[in-house]
Amino acid sequence: MTADQVKEALLALEQPERASFVARYFKTRPGEYGAGDQFLGLSMPQQHALARQYVALPIEETEKLVQDPFHECRMVGLLIWVNQTRRARHVQQQQILDAYLANRLFVNNWDLVDSSCPAIVGETLFTQERSVLYDLVCEDHLWSQRIAMVATLAFIRNGQFADTFALAERLLGHTHDLIHKATGWMLREVGKRNPDALDEFLHDHIRQLPRTALRYAIERYEPARRRYYLAL
Repeated sequence: MTADQVKEALLALEQPERASFVARYFKTRPGEYGAGDQFLGLSMPQQHALARQYVALPIEETEKLVQDPFHECRMVGLLIWVNQTRRARHVQQQQILDAYLANRLFVNNWDLVDSSCPAIVGETLFTQERSVLYDLVCEDHLWSQRIAMVATLAFIRNGQFADTFALAERLLGHTHDLIHKATGWMLREVGKRNPDALDEFLHDHIRQLPRTALRYAIERYEPARRRYYLAL
């Protein structure tokens, strides 16, 4: 089983008209965050199906997909690693995490990050020390910073919020809305499980929290409560 076989399967499903639309959606024009990316036009169900079909692809071959110019090849490679992580023992999980971090420059759009890092990074680090997240959030690299933030979804789902709050504090002054959205999303996930913990964070950081992050964080609050926080 090889990366070339998987790519052939992807190319056989190419939809050029849909690819043009998707390229615009993911901001691929010069100067935009996805500038220069290439698309085949496959749907997410198609990509998930291929990732399941080729779940036994070796790590080295999957890495070739993750480095491919086509967005969907990278996505399928990442989804293969997600599926493998959830089936693997600790040693293989660590190997996948190491390969993922070594190739994080290819995890270069929000959908690639969000579909992969909670499992590959968050679930693998759940029983380990997590200093790598703080290294990532300090990098001058949009996608590494988003990986660090969104990876904490795995911790939140298990009732652990400290890393989410600590990383959010480090991103308060960030200027990109994709980081604001990721931060607000993770804070909202905390609030769904522990509203008091979210309220405490908001009261401590309300004046520094970017407006977009705040709106995402309080999205599930009742209207009067949202107005209260927005007024602050």
